[in-house]
Amino acid sequence: MDAFLPDLWILVTLAAAVFQTGRFMLQKMLAQATLSAAGATFSRFLYSAPFILALVAIYLPGSGNSLPALAPGFWLFGLAGGTAQILATVCVVLLFKQRNFAVGITFKKTEVIQTVLVGWLVLGEGVSPLGFVAIGIGVAGLLVLSGGPETRGWRLGDLRNRAAGLGIASGFLFAISAVCYRGATLSVQTDDAFLRAAVTLAAVVAMQTAIMTLWLRLREPGQMRAVWRARRVAVWIGLTSMGGSLCWFIAFTLQNAAYVKALGQVELILSVAASTLFFRESITAREWAGMAVLVVSILMLVLVT
Repeated sequence: MDAFLPDLWILVTLAAAVFQTGRFMLQKMLAQATLSAAGATFSRFLYSAPFILALVAIYLPGSGNSLPALAPGFWLFGLAGGTAQILATVCVVLLFKQRNFAVGITFKKTEVIQTVLVGWLVLGEGVSPLGFVAIGIGVAGLLVLSGGPETRGWRLGDLRNRAAGLGIASGFLFAISAVCYRGATLSVQTDDAFLRAAVTLAAVVAMQTAIMTLWLRLREPGQMRAVWRARRVAVWIGLTSMGGSLCWFIAFTLQNAAYVKALGQVELILSVAASTLFFRESITAREWAGMAVLVVSILMLVLVT
């Protein structure tokens, strides 16, 4: 068993990427068919909450643990991270309406680049010369990718267009949520890594469900009924959401975050397969080039930081 543990993080990270790709595919389908961006986002939290709460309720007595104490900053970290994730998910779903699935996921992956930049600008955390080179390559990739399929030739795109704005915003918000979730997890006072992940996830999803319920009730009341009517598909969003989130948390407890993020880029390959094979979307030569440059930038960045 001990000989197997060093490789466990690889299997868990690959599982997380598969779960996450599946969830975004389902959310894209619902957003295109019956739900608004907010409704598709809400479906993730509403249908994952019962599974997560049940998991915690089963795990506690089964492991012989009691509900751990929470440090004062837990709820603040959780609320900030949960709110940022809501906004980020809405941006991604809106982006799917603008561009194909693979390009949308690639834009989302700029969270890796933006996390490093935010850490440098706000926290003063060091970035190596190679790190700045990787960031520069990533910006070039964004400029190529942001032009869209309608841009003629290889002229650089404009990052001020709607698709680029949504993609960059989603990456920035996902970066914020990741930092806040780490803070929340560290505020759970237990040595059981799985329990820390499960308790944090349960608390955050409960808050997100409450926030989205209030928002839709006030601003899009019809979407509440639409989300319920879409339950046969949406329940799978809940399951894949829970599976992906738990796998990411577990992977980060088993291995250095840089290696987990590097391996997690397999999601880009899965997104290309989903875009071409499932959604039957075409990817232009320009988009292929932009995605390739971004992948090089992200992999380089996570390996040198």
